[in-house]
Parts: sequence; structure tokens; C-alpha cells
Amino acid sequence: MPSRDEEEGARSHVTRPGALRRLTRPGAGDRQEGLLLGLVAAFVLLFCLLPLLRLFAEVFAAGPAEGLEIARDLLDNRFARQAVINTLEAGLLSTLVSVLLGAGLALAIGLTDLRAKALLTFLALMPLLIPAQIAALAWLELIGPSSFLWQLPGLDYPAGSRNPLYGREGVVILMGVEHAPMVFLTVRAGLRALPDELIEAARAAGARPLRLTFGILLPLLRPALLAGAALAFVSAIGNFGVPALLGIPGRYTMLTTFIYQRLNGFGPSVLGEVALLAALLALFAAVGLAVQAAAGRRGKLSLERGGRVLQPFPLGAGRWRLEAAVWSLLILTGVLPLLALLNSSIAQALGVAVTLETATLRHYADVIANQVTARAFVNSTLLAALAALSCVLVSIPLAYLAVVRRRALARLLTLVSDAPYALPGIVLSIACILLYLRPLPLLEISLYGSFWILAVAYLGRFLALALRPAISGVEQLDPRLEEAAQIAGARGWRRLRDIVLPLAAPPAAAGGMLVFMAAFNELTVSALLWSAGSETLGVVIFALYDEGNSNAAAAVSVLTVIVTLAIAAAATAFVRWTKMPRGVLPWQT
Repeated sequence: MPSRDEEEGARSHVTRPGALRRLTRPGAGDRQEGLLLGLVAAFVLLFCLLPLLRLFAEVFAAGPAEGLEIARDLLDNRFARQAVINTLEAGLLSTLVSVLLGAGLALAIGLTDLRAKALLTFLALMPLLIPAQIAALAWLELIGPSSFLWQLPGLDYPAGSRNPLYGREGVVILMGVEHAPMVFLTVRAGLRALPDELIEAARAAGARPLRLTFGILLPLLRPALLAGAALAFVSAIGNFGVPALLGIPGRYTMLTTFIYQRLNGFGPSVLGEVALLAALLALFAAVGLAVQAAAGRRGKLSLERGGRVLQPFPLGAGRWRLEAAVWSLLILTGVLPLLALLNSSIAQALGVAVTLETATLRHYADVIANQVTARAFVNSTLLAALAALSCVLVSIPLAYLAVVRRRALARLLTLVSDAPYALPGIVLSIACILLYLRPLPLLEISLYGSFWILAVAYLGRFLALALRPAISGVEQLDPRLEEAAQIAGARGWRRLRDIVLPLAAPPAAAGGMLVFMAAFNELTVSALLWSAGSETLGVVIFALYDEGNSNAAAAVSVLTVIVTLAIAAAATAFVRWTKMPRGVLPWQT
């Protein structure tokens, strides 16, 4: 922060006629800032907006007559109709499961004096770190015939029966568990906005904890609950990993898997049809996001107040009962499935019990020696690193121009960059296929069927993940520092380098780690865009399981989870080391 003498010096400097002319006329600094804005805008338009525009152009390009013909064909297709019904049904039912789980855990951990809250929060958010396809595989192994659960006395897997998770119930329950952290995070944020004075007043009036929770807190938290439910719904209808592993074998088809099956079966000849289905999926997601935005604004108005932070309720001698219930639930949903996955990865074969004599590392050796799996590790690492680095480099100047310089175009670009991440990944996949199916103009180079179509899709998909922490870092900047530097004659590049970068770089780096984790395990976008030679880890896991080699799929999944958790630990240590504000990483307490 500049001293008073420095500020006075700056003011005296600005009062000189030459200084005033430099500040008011377009100069080199304005040109540099304009160039920076142009580069950032080009990135966002090319990777975030252009594919989506191409998708909607495809929907309307056919003309009203042909468009109606395609829509009529889809309405006549009972499988398409059933996929739409299943998508809405599974989305709504799994959202209900997510609200019950996420809100219950947020209230139990945030409102009471439970011990080890940091570890409980990490376990509650564990499904965010584990990709959907790996979570589905882990649950299949936990409930399946090879599970260690069936070795317990009195338990025996029903001979000849299929895994009960296949089908609608499995899809609903698992997607509910997978998206519960979104409700947990929004309700926790709502609790943190509640003033402690409100609770003290209710207690002084004689309200007991249960009445206070259900009569006062839950009505106040309704916007947060609605926002979390909307996010869970949007994530559920766009989920591919869970419906692919549980829904396809159980003949419960959702729109994401229906689009995947149509494109895999009929190729580019059905692009018009799947584009219409993708637009329908985007419409459902847009409704959910509109509800989330409206609930967020309402929650901000009703809960954002000053005052002391809400103090937890003391549970007294009965605390151990709630602790036992919460730990049991989190171990069931976050720990046991991963142990089952590990158990499957060291089993001799499907159905063979694991003991000290039968345990083997053969599947790990096989997948490491396998060329396709090794190539998938390399591809996923390269794609994740490229996406993380590029998104960080773009997010810092974009956050600076939107927050500090308050450029209207930059603020609009931040909204545009949210769209590819908020919409279902399969929508972005269809959009990229439509955009890059033909060779690029002038260059005559085709990205379709190459590694690079995955790269451009990832750049658009994950920019929003890096942008939020960067904005959080830039918001910490004292505007007087930037103003003083501008008055002193520092141009745009220099102000960005010397004033903004030291503050924005650490949160942006944390955002880059989030991008790496998400991209390293990605499946939804990759499922339609990969080709021979550009396999990713998500695709390999899905393919191994689909061909019946679940032990090898479990081994690859365990290796992927180890890498993911190691990156999460490194990100946590980095955030603590740089003393960044709370909330840069979602699992921070």
C-alpha cells in the first residue's frame, strides 16, 4: 500500500498539465490494454462461443421444413422419447437424493460442534474429486459378486443375479451421491452468511435447536438449497459416466448415452438429429442454470449481512450419536467404494476372493505395459497440462480487465466462458464435431479425429474453473495501488506484471490445479471426440469395463485416483503456503 507521501506525490504529479494529458488521451497504455483485451476476447470467442454458435446454427440451418421433419422423426422414435423421459426422471430423483445428503451433511457439520470437521468436509466433498465413471465402477465392485462385503459372516451374494445397481435405481442413487457436494457447498455458503445475532435472539426467545433449525434456519436457507438443487439437476442430466456404466447394461437410456449410441452406431449421418437432441439438453440445463442464478440473487439479498459468524450448537453428551451417524454415512459413500475398487484391482480374476495368498499386482503390470493405457496416461497428462496452463494464462488478464479495469466486454467474456462448463459436456462434444468436421478454412487442416480436437474442447470446457479463483485473487487488490501505478506512468503490461500478477498468480495457479484434476479424468467430452492414438484415461477405463476386463479397469482407476488425490494434496499445501483466502479450493473448511 502506498504511503501518504507517495499518494500526495502522485496527486501532485497528476495535477501537472502533462500528467493530465497522459491520463486522458489514448496512449501506449491504452493500446496495450486494448491489445490484451483483444487477445483474451479471441481466446474466449474461438474456444468457448464459436462451437456453441455452430451447434445452434446447425439446428436452424436446415430450415423450418427439414427441422420439423427431424423433430417429427425424433418424436416418432420411442427410444428417443424414452431417453428424454428418463433424463428428466433421473435428473429430478437424483437431485432429491443430492439435497437430502448434501443439505443434511452441511447442517450437521456446519451447525454443530462435531469434531474433526476438516476431515469430515473432505470426505463429504470426495465425490467431487472422483470422476463419475470411476465412482460408478467402484460402486459396482462394492455391490458386485467379487466384493469383500460378501466374505463377511452371514452374507452371501445371490447366485445368478445381476448387479442391483444396473438400471434406474442405481443411476438415481449414484448420481445423487455424486452431486451431493454441490448442495453441500451452497448450503455451507448460506450458513456462513447467517449472522450469529439471529440465532442468539431465537435462543433468547426459547427456541430449541430442532425448532430453530426447521423453523428459522431452513426457511432462510431456501435460496441456497434451491441453487444447490439446480446445480445438481444440471450436472445429473449432463452426466455420462454413471448412465454409461449403470444405465446401458440396465437398459435405462438417458439423453447423453442415447446421443453417444446414435453417433457410434450411425456416424455423421445423424449429426442433425443429435444436434437437435443436444440443443434440447442445453435447454434443460439453461432452465436449471436460470433457477440457480435467480436463487443465488435472492439468497444474496436475504442472507448477506454483517455481524459475527454463526456459532455451532453444542451437542453435549449426545454428540457421539451424530458423529457415529455422519462417519458411517461418509465411510459408506466415500471410503468403502474405493476400498472395493482396490480389492478388485488386486484380485486374481472376477469372482475370486482376495486373500494374502491370492492377491496379485498382475493387473497393474499389465496396464502399465499395455501401449494403449500408457498412451492414454500420456495423452491425459498432456491435455490436462495444456488446458491448465492455457486457462491460467488467459484467466489472469481476463480477471484483471473485468474486475479492476471494469471493461464491459471483459465482464461479458467472463459470462461467456461459463457456458461450456455449465452445459453438459456432450453438448460441447457435438458442437466441436460440427465445427471441426471439415478442414479449417485457408489452412486445409482437419482437427476431427485428431488429438487437437480434444485440446480445443478442453480449452473451452475448463476456462471457467481457472477464472473463478483468478477473479477471487484480483478482488483482493487494493484499487489505490493500481491507480497510483497508472498515475506514475506505468503502462498496461507493467501494471499487470508488477501489481496484479503477484496477487492473482497464486489463486490462478490453484485454479490451474483444479483444471488439471478435472481434465486428467475427463470422459464426457472425450467419449465422442477420441480416436485411435488419442485415447484418454476416462475412455480407456470405460472401454476396459465394457469389454469385461473389470480388474484392469479397476487397476487404471486406482492409479488415476492416486494421481488425483496427490494433486489435491499439493493444491491444499500450496494454498496454505501462499496464505490464500478461504474458499479458493472447494474442499477447504
